[in-house]
Amino acid sequence: MHSNDSNDLQLSSAHLDALEEETIFILREVAAAFERPALLFSGGKDSLVLLKCAEKAFGAGRIPYPLLMIDTGHNFQEVIDFRDRRALELGAELIVRTVEDSIARGTVRLSTPTESRNAHQSVTLLEAIDEFRFDTLIGGARRDEEKARAKERVFSHRDSFGQWNPKDQRPELWTLFNTRIAPGEHFRVFPISNWTELDIWQYIDRESIALPSIYYSHKREVVERREMLVPVTPLTPPRSGEQVVTRDVRFRTVGDITCTCPVASMASTAAEVVIETLNADVSERGSTRMDDQTSDASMEKRKKDGYF
Repeated sequence: MHSNDSNDLQLSSAHLDALEEETIFILREVAAAFERPALLFSGGKDSLVLLKCAEKAFGAGRIPYPLLMIDTGHNFQEVIDFRDRRALELGAELIVRTVEDSIARGTVRLSTPTESRNAHQSVTLLEAIDEFRFDTLIGGARRDEEKARAKERVFSHRDSFGQWNPKDQRPELWTLFNTRIAPGEHFRVFPISNWTELDIWQYIDRESIALPSIYYSHKREVVERREMLVPVTPLTPPRSGEQVVTRDVRFRTVGDITCTCPVASMASTAAEVVIETLNADVSERGSTRMDDQTSDASMEKRKKDGYF
């Protein structure tokens, strides 16, 4: 190995150490400052990195808050199976609440049975907060994902309606966090806000974090639509005139099947994904999320309504 390569590896490791240390500090701060926190856990790569840091913060089997999953009912089965298996391995309490239950209660109404349920998760999430009286939800959102998320503080205050006001964010100078809340209010805390997609994959590679298989290259039937590769599923069938092709793909992010697309890829290991990420010229959500493409369903609007 050349000396420059060795120096680059040392710098990369030091950078990841600093991010990990910050995340662990925030996770411990939540445990100290709040009475009823929960860690949002989808089985996706970001929540798995967050979970790894929580293990380091408190010790295996000693994470002091439950894991909470808001299930749209339209999730990829590989991710749901991995979620359940990982929670069982950790001996962690896993709470699952479903959009389907909100539909049955009449609090969520769909215009069509197959429409994306992604935005409707806000209702189910707020119902879960009310049910368990959570005062803090820890999430794996990152500022580099989307411009609305870039506006958000690490400790993001939500009012008694669960809403986020970007103009009413509290200062976070010198890593000092104002955690005071009035009855009915709560916080969303994002310990990996300062990580990038590249950081996430470098950390996954360094820590050998297991992921759902769909994060790596596999063959899948897709159609090309609006410069995206849309997976062919019962929820996302091909439209008239579209040609179904089998491609080598992987998912950069996972979510509701109706709005999540893979990208063409031959990367079968975390190290190979790191190389692809270094060369990517389109953002993670910009290349894979159909629901971010219209202003009507913008992230900022959804966050103001109580979204993650």
